[in-house]
Amino acid sequence: MLNRTTTPSLQQIDKIDFVKPLVFDIAGTTKLFHMKEVPNDTSRLDLYFDAGTARGEKGIASFVNGLLLSGTDTKTSVEINGEIDALGGFFESGISSENAVLSVYALKENLLPILKILVDAIEHLAFQTHEVEEIINDRKQKFKVNMEKVSFLAQREFQSRLFNDSLYGRITDEKDFDLIEIENLKKFHVEHYLQGLQKVVIIGDLPDVEIHSTIELVKKWTVTKNGTYEKDLQNLQGEFHVDKSGAVQSALRIGRILFNKTHEDYHDFIFLNTILGDYFGSRLMSNIREDKGYTYGIGSMLAELHETGYFLIATEVGKDVREATIVEIQKELTRLQEELIENEEIELVRNYLLGQLLKSADGPYSMADLYLSVEPYGLELDFYNQAIESLNLITPKRIQELAKKYLNWEDFTIVSAG
Repeated sequence: MLNRTTTPSLQQIDKIDFVKPLVFDIAGTTKLFHMKEVPNDTSRLDLYFDAGTARGEKGIASFVNGLLLSGTDTKTSVEINGEIDALGGFFESGISSENAVLSVYALKENLLPILKILVDAIEHLAFQTHEVEEIINDRKQKFKVNMEKVSFLAQREFQSRLFNDSLYGRITDEKDFDLIEIENLKKFHVEHYLQGLQKVVIIGDLPDVEIHSTIELVKKWTVTKNGTYEKDLQNLQGEFHVDKSGAVQSALRIGRILFNKTHEDYHDFIFLNTILGDYFGSRLMSNIREDKGYTYGIGSMLAELHETGYFLIATEVGKDVREATIVEIQKELTRLQEELIENEEIELVRNYLLGQLLKSADGPYSMADLYLSVEPYGLELDFYNQAIESLNLITPKRIQELAKKYLNWEDFTIVSAG
């Protein structure tokens, strides 16, 4: 019988035995990744397209993404979505600066029938005038509402300053909605969807015959050439404020261009970032939320792009404590540069990060997502065992060294709105 009065022994984690998806060539550089080891009847399919917001004219990518299931010459959007619903499927689309992802969740026996519906809807997308006008009006109204929010204003300004003159720094203005033309939407659809499929992901215990049927359905869409991505970006340094009359809160966005998973300092910087602002017990939370009471939440993160990445601190505070909050954030950065971290804090963060990694590797869906997070950079799943090794070896001196190298206030873009 289990003795619940005895504390279980602790075991050090040295590595995780990962399961890698099967890889199938579709055409050119486009591949299909299949995670087969799913112990139930659920499944997921992802289609990745070279159709991010940095492609095409400003604003076009987002509109085309929103119109993908808006109807063909023979089916309305209601009919298309009704067919997917009848098969118990759930469809969602997402878009980032570098790609667009279409995902379907369904029981495995219905995944291929739903894909056939999607392929027909996307390939024969009609761009009917009333559908285009409806989405433009809807997005324009939402834009006007968002322009009243300090968080939206701060993010727009931060994006513009962080990415400077690059395509990643483009922001939409209200007048851009009136410049959308159907012909430009159609052109983007052909170039970045019908000729822009980058990869396919299937999670589910599907037989090989259905995998090959999937390949036959989508191989006509594969990218004709590899897209290029911007690098060597330089953020505009300094403080910038967007005034919002009547606002009672201020949004803060503080960050700089940094690096992605391929950089030699990535693993150790993740440790530093966690100490600073990436878990509930972080220094920024302890200071600005728990001690000062300036905010309900504050956090920091390292976001990755194909050729680079950026570091970000984000929060919303009362307008009257905006400047005080900026001062406290700067103090926490300086403190990391000037004071060695106690071993007790290092052990706490180490255990937290190891626990988060174990949690993120729990099950085939999570394991597949871990693989998808490193695959674009030419990395393998051993990347995460390298992370464990770095976690077990990191020292207070190494953390201080990274803080001095990457957390200098004069290197940051500091944006406030409110």
